[in-house]
Amino acid sequence: MAERKAPVGDVDDVDAVTRAVLTASRLLVAVSARSLAEVEERVTLPQFRMLVVLSTRGATKLVVLADLLQVAPSTAMRMVDRLIAAGLADRQVNPDNRRETMLQLTEEGRRTVADVTARRRAEIAAIVERIAPDQRSALVGALTAFNEAGGEPPAPAADDAEPYPLGWVDTAVGRDA
Repeated sequence: MAERKAPVGDVDDVDAVTRAVLTASRLLVAVSARSLAEVEERVTLPQFRMLVVLSTRGATKLVVLADLLQVAPSTAMRMVDRLIAAGLADRQVNPDNRRETMLQLTEEGRRTVADVTARRRAEIAAIVERIAPDQRSALVGALTAFNEAGGEPPAPAADDAEPYPLGWVDTAVGRDA
């Protein structure tokens, strides 16, 4: 099979850079989909996003969770109900305010987030290993600049205990959540 190389083009050409990023995003979406394949019977991509937010933030009120996911509270509630039915999340009364219900992951929910994240990290690492070392350095610089321009914080290191939500910025940081 012949190796296809995309034309490099002028790096000042916004369209050329946009096309390269769109191509990379297709690859990353495919990696994400494959990382969810083992749990896709139980968890959809939007539900996985919710699991990741809960794994990062801990026990969270429904309205905050809906805001973080940028969905209506009724949509968030339906997602939570499905996750509870799957044994991945549960509701607890807020000990500080008994009128509030807090949503949190179960142990199975934490394990699901860790497993999917580990599969995603391993597949991305395998792709990166096929890139020449000097190109890896350039890739880190380019992606760091891209992420900063988009307002996305860095992903955690492989040995960090907590993953950061994948693919969206935590808009509640700095607000009274």
